[in-house]
Amino acid sequence: MNVPQNLKYTRDHEWVEISGNKATVGITDFAQSELGDIVFLEVETVGEQLNQEDVFGTVEAVKTVSDLFLPLTSEIIEFNEDLEQNPELVNEDPYGKGWIIKIIFNNQSEIDGLLSSDEYKKLIT
Repeated sequence: MNVPQNLKYTRDHEWVEISGNKATVGITDFAQSELGDIVFLEVETVGEQLNQEDVFGTVEAVKTVSDLFLPLTSEIIEFNEDLEQNPELVNEDPYGKGWIIKIIFNNQSEIDGLLSSDEYKKLIT
């Protein structure tokens, strides 16, 4: 299972790549493998300010539909529009081309509540 060291993780299986007060968010390799073939993603919260752990969208796979939870209180500034035509990018490249949203956040202390790669590996094994 691929769990890059440079990212932070949530217990809900989202990854977070932090750069200053901006971050990119997606679902982990573990999550996409558990979901199976992803056929649709819906994010209708672009431009909205949401709280940490609020639902920001859904991911639909052949097996199930799952909510996506915001890892940090933030404003969603961008949705990966490539996923509208190619949702399978989340399966093929969850940490690269399969990113889901970009956010701007203000509360740096919330980062401390995210998991390191080692902590996340313990959660999924």
